[in-house]
Amino acid sequence: QVQLVESGGGLVQAGGSLRLSCAASGRTFSSNIMGWFRQAPGKEREFVSAVRWSGGTTYYAASVKGRFTISRDNAKNTVYLQMNSLKPEDTAVYYCAAGPKNNEYNYWGQGTQVTVSS
Repeated sequence: QVQLVESGGGLVQAGGSLRLSCAASGRTFSSNIMGWFRQAPGKEREFVSAVRWSGGTTYYAASVKGRFTISRDNAKNTVYLQMNSLKPEDTAVYYCAAGPKNNEYNYWGQGTQVTVSS
């Protein structure tokens, strides 16, 4: 089992920044990739970004590329999502996920709310 705990959400004005953190514990060696997803009210959950523990290859959704940066600290088993130039449409619950490969995530955090006011 892998446990994931997100933090760093909150309320911010459009154009502002937030940094989300996701701390992983447990059988973290079973997960090769960490991802961030989000779900806005009335919408389906969507992929935001992901990073591989080994090598650090990153992936981004087109809607956040150039504004969001994902990074990881292997020593702390923690993944970060730096979100800049936030827009009201970024408002959502953000979830951290872990899995063996991209598009295959089997552990999820509880989510953290991000609200961007216009």
